[in-house]
Amino acid sequence: MPITQDLSILSLIAEASLLVKLVMALLAVVSFMSWYWIFRKWFSIGRARRKSLAFERSFWSGGDLNQLFESASHDRHNTGPMERIFESGYREFTKLRAKNADHGTIVNGARRAMRATYQREVDELEAHLAFLASVGSVSPYVGLFGTVWGIMNAFRGLSNVSSATLAHVAPGIAEALVATAIGLFAAIPAVVAYNRFAHDIDRLSIRLESFMEEFSNILHRQLR
Repeated sequence: MPITQDLSILSLIAEASLLVKLVMALLAVVSFMSWYWIFRKWFSIGRARRKSLAFERSFWSGGDLNQLFESASHDRHNTGPMERIFESGYREFTKLRAKNADHGTIVNGARRAMRATYQREVDELEAHLAFLASVGSVSPYVGLFGTVWGIMNAFRGLSNVSSATLAHVAPGIAEALVATAIGLFAAIPAVVAYNRFAHDIDRLSIRLESFMEEFSNILHRQLR
């Protein structure tokens, strides 16, 4: 390993060993992918929350259920999770009611339809969160592997030097530590984003479950 006093980041990366460069490249790709999904989930979760709050205000403002159902049915791609849960439950309610099923069957059928839609919506919101969790937990260890390998190469190069000084070993250790820095750069945003998104999804799922219970009670009262 050539000894150099140029300790700039680009120089350290360029003069690292092949394996350390591969580790850095892997961490850079993983970091790019995590940032991509961070922004995607940020927008999708925010949109789901805004759409659900808007529909909840319309629902509790006393609007006609048939009109809300027609609005939700016409453009399902532009609706939020709460609106899609309402649409599936009310669709099943009207279908079973037209068949003159007993009241318990009607309400239970609507509740099952809403529960199935709820599960799909939550699964969609939680998609790729496991990737962020994996990046946050694994990236520091991958970076540490590159650092250990680089330091091993730095000390191995000292075997050809009669008198080792800090000038001989410092550049090798510095370029090896860049791998750990890149690993932390990939891990920290992923961990922060995962915790924030998991918290937001939990709050939204609780709101959706509360809506399902309240809407089930409304449907039960309509059958009386």
